[in-house]
Amino acid sequence: MELEAFVAVAEELHFGRAAARLHRGQPTVSDAVRRLESTLGGRLFHRTSRRVSLTDLGEALLPDAHATLTQLRHFQQRGRALAAGDRADTTLVVAHAEYTALPLLLRCLPQLRERFPSVTIVPEAMPTTAQVTALRAQTIGLGIGWATGGVTGVRARVLSSERFMALVPEAHPLADHSELSASELSTTGLLTWPHQINSGLCDRLLSAFHIGGADLRIIRTADSVHAIAAHVAAGTGIGITVESALDQPPPGLRVIPLTGPSTTADQVALTSTEPSDTATALRDLLLHASAQAASTRH
Repeated sequence: MELEAFVAVAEELHFGRAAARLHRGQPTVSDAVRRLESTLGGRLFHRTSRRVSLTDLGEALLPDAHATLTQLRHFQQRGRALAAGDRADTTLVVAHAEYTALPLLLRCLPQLRERFPSVTIVPEAMPTTAQVTALRAQTIGLGIGWATGGVTGVRARVLSSERFMALVPEAHPLADHSELSASELSTTGLLTWPHQINSGLCDRLLSAFHIGGADLRIIRTADSVHAIAAHVAAGTGIGITVESALDQPPPGLRVIPLTGPSTTADQVALTSTEPSDTATALRDLLLHASAQAASTRH
């Protein structure tokens, strides 16, 4: 319960929303986080009456918490299968980060099942940083996430290069632009994803504003593009997302690409340095499907 509470609060940055997500009372979640902090000997969150944020310790431990929970779920699934008499314990856990092109994965999984009918395939939502930790620990077989610097011990293959997109209310003065630069958004309050969910995307966006000599002013974060769009529609600010996260333009909003250096991010397939045959096959299916999708667009 302690790790689940930590991850839920870290992703929601709100104890009430975390409690609702876990179907527990807020005091139960708060107590679980305090017990974990007592065990670790350090604070995981900065708490004020108005906001919750991760400490350096919390930021550092979040990927490990994700990987540990994934390993626990794998243990439980395998245990249930063995208890039911299923001795074919081959499992492929496929992790996917928020904002990645999940439809691409959905197109490839049926083909993978045809090739490996005895393999149990377990999709798992997981931030990119946690995927790297889990791949090193061999608790997942493949991850779909975002390219980030300084990663060792895993292999990354680029699936696609995604443009950053601005979500702008139709009545906004910038809504008639065909493209937007970082400098044009410098004084605007922006809504985007939390750093702890997609640090690679955040770092890339920060680089775009830094190169453009602009100020990146994030006033609110949300863990889904639908939540970002809702805040934009409510007049909170301008949203920033990536092209692959948009199934269709949100009603009442203009979707405008960002232009300039570092305004794209690479979506990657991640595997261990020695991936299984199943993970290798899925990676190749994803690369082929991505290439087909790119040729269709062009």
